[in-house]
Amino acid sequence: MADVDVELVEALRRGDTDSISRLVERYGSRAYGLAVRITGATQDAEDALKEGLQMAIGAIDTFAGGSAFDSWIVRHVATRAYEKRRRRGSETREVTPAEVMPLLDGDGRFKPMEDWSNRIDGAVDGVLTKVIDTLPAEHRTALVLHDVEHVSKPEVAAILGIDVPGVRRRVHFARLFVRRRLSEHFQSAAAA
Repeated sequence: MADVDVELVEALRRGDTDSISRLVERYGSRAYGLAVRITGATQDAEDALKEGLQMAIGAIDTFAGGSAFDSWIVRHVATRAYEKRRRRGSETREVTPAEVMPLLDGDGRFKPMEDWSNRIDGAVDGVLTKVIDTLPAEHRTALVLHDVEHVSKPEVAAILGIDVPGVRRRVHFARLFVRRRLSEHFQSAAAA
């Protein structure tokens, strides 16, 4: 743990008045960005950030230093964001193999996916965000935590309340889902 984090943890444990401001200054932007990516809604993200930081501060005495402090903070915020995303809608569906399998040609063979990497520009970020937004909450959260935030599979499993193989499956299906949707987007853009 970085010296800055050691000092911050100790200040939070002592209840120093400026420690909460330092916590928000140090980790607020990253945690908020994660909450937005998980919830897809700014108000839910703001609420998740506030509640997650409150949970972390309330549980600061349980932080033993076994993981990085930033990961511990992010985990609290991600848990709240995931709960908000799940409560907002009835997103209990799983991504099905049919949604992620490559398309078949007229003869029933897999169509090779076009290499659209040379056509990627700044606009792909918006398309990528929209595609990720269409994932069910469990898959979206697993993908964002694992691939964007680089949270370990066991930590993602704890946030989602599933086992590590379940995390692997959700991340894998989410990647395939995103790849297929991006491929479809670029194919339709090329045809237009």
